Amino acid sequence: METLPNPYNATVAGREDINPQLMVLRVRPHGPPVNFKPGQFSVLGLLGAEPRVPEADAEEAPVAADKMIKRAYSIASASVEQSYLEFYLTLVNSGQLTPRLFALKYGRQLYLSPKATGVFTLDRVPARKAVVLIATGTGLAPYMSMLRTLLITESKRKFVVLHGARHSWDLGYRAELESLARIRPNFTYLPAITRPQDDPHFLGATGRIQTLLTSGILESQAGLAWDPELVEVFLCGHPEMISQAKELFLAKGFTLDKSPTPGSIHVEEYW
Repeated sequence: METLPNPYNATVAGREDINPQLMVLRVRPHGPPVNFKPGQFSVLGLLGAEPRVPEADAEEAPVAADKMIKRAYSIASASVEQSYLEFYLTLVNSGQLTPRLFALKYGRQLYLSPKATGVFTLDRVPARKAVVLIATGTGLAPYMSMLRTLLITESKRKFVVLHGARHSWDLGYRAELESLARIRPNFTYLPAITRPQDDPHFLGATGRIQTLLTSGILESQAGLAWDPELVEVFLCGHPEMISQAKELFLAKGFTLDKSPTPGSIHVEEYW
């Protein structure tokens, strides 16, 4: 009987469970390192035959065992890291791929696209401008790659991360970002939660990102004004947040960055 070729080309090199719904997954390619720019994404895949976590919803239409399920995910690791790619994932109980990804253990194999792609990068941002990186949930991933890569060398450009989640325990990478903010004077980290009634010990900002953008938090804590001549904005995460924030910034004179015309609002919509 003919043996089919192994469709997998990468191995789980590590995982960290932030909570039952959030995971940091490190994937080591079997071949050459995957070269990418901070902010780009790659594709992960698993066969339909792979097990799913018990808490996942039953699949309405079971996936064929030999079908490769593929999805694109932003890369969170530094672009100078050559041994693995890191991804920040949320479990979608009704999804096809994430319930299988969350069932992976160290050493298990999976598919990883050999090339990264995407234009959600800092390539078109002038060096003189500050960068405000706004995210909800796992939309933080591309910003982690940017910060891990660029804060090593960039000491003048101002970076700000405004990250929203339901609870403080949903704020992945919080400890790392707080440490970066302490040692890098050009970096400000602004975490926020939307359910403070469940999380009374959280001392940061509360409320939806859309509301915080008009609250003066950027001006008071990061020393920046919403001026498109001085600041460029990146948006990644929940589509409602992106839509409302985009309208807010357009009203302030910011413009959308769309090739070939550069602009001051950069959007990654992967929902």
